[in-house]
Parts: sequence; structure tokens; C-alpha cells
Amino acid sequence: MIYKEDPMTKMTLDADVIMARATPLAHQQAHEIQPFGHLVRMPIALSEITCTESVENLNQLVADTIALRDLYKKHHWQAAGPTFYQLHLLFDKHADEQTELVDAIAERIQLLGGVSIAMAHDVAERTLIPRPPKGREAAPIQISRLLHAHEIVLKEARAMAGRAAEGGDDGTNDLLVSDVIRRNELQVWFLAEHVVDAPVVRA
Repeated sequence: MIYKEDPMTKMTLDADVIMARATPLAHQQAHEIQPFGHLVRMPIALSEITCTESVENLNQLVADTIALRDLYKKHHWQAAGPTFYQLHLLFDKHADEQTELVDAIAERIQLLGGVSIAMAHDVAERTLIPRPPKGREAAPIQISRLLHAHEIVLKEARAMAGRAAEGGDDGTNDLLVSDVIRRNELQVWFLAEHVVDAPVVRA
């Protein structure tokens, strides 16, 4: 063992002990501190019923927003044809914007005292967005899939915003209206107005 005197504390330190303290503690096991589906009461002046409903709704929206983001990424990677470059950039931009929405929705769930879903298998079990094939599809089909996914998210968000408003959950209502609905509507508009007429690429 190597000992060294620390001039600040005048203590003799063991280098092995210091190195052990600096080593990351990996492979630890512990119980969950909050099970999924259980709420912690937060002092935010909302009833438990309202928080529970908002968390349940927002978790559905997290799943579908993650699925929509991943659909954009799939089409970003698999874009092809004469509009490749434009679609490649557009799909990536929209994926990034959906990632921001996922983060905002998940943070709202935590703020309400809930636990947000996060893992791919949980998303796959819960999402309402149809699973696309693994292979590459032509641009019009990609866009059609994206428009359908947006429609699912928008239909959910509108209904959820109304229920949040009825329950007095203005924070959730504002997030849904100002961020989720507005962002998805803009992405739909951009797809529909700018690239919906992309030519079909045949094999």
C-alpha cells in the first residue's frame, strides 16, 4: 500500500482506498423507489384523480410520440429517390422536434407525481401507431404512414387536452395545446404541402 500525506488535512491517505472510492459502483441491485402506475403526491394543488388521469393519458402520448419519432428516424435512414436529400433532412428535423416533445411530456408526468414509460419494449406494447415493415418504402408511402401517425397523436392530444381542462390541470392542457398539438399540426402541414406529391420510386 502507498501512503501519502495530504497537506490540507495532515492525514495519511491510502492510495488503494482512494482508488476504490473513485471506482464506479456497477451492477448494483435494488428495489424500485416508485413502481410504475403509482403516484407520489406532489403539492401542486391538483386532485389525485386528476393527476392519475393525466399521467395515464400522457403515458399513452409518450408511447405514441416515441413511435412517431422512431418512424421519422426509420424514414430518415431509408429515404430514397429524387427527393432523397430534402426528405432526409426534413425527416431528421421532425424527429428532433418529436424528441423534444417526448422530453416535455415525460417531464410533465414526473411533475404530476407519476413515472413515465421510457424503454422500447414498453413503447411497442402500448403505442397505437401501426408498425411499419422493416424494409424500405417509397416516399409517398413513408409520408402516408407519417400523416396517419400524426393523426393518431393529434386525435389523442385534443381529447386529452379537453379532459385536462375539465379537471383543472392547466399545465397539462397548455403542454398539449401549445406544444404537442401545435408542433404536430405544423409537421402535418409541412408534409402535406411540400412533399406529399413526391414521385413513387418503383423497384
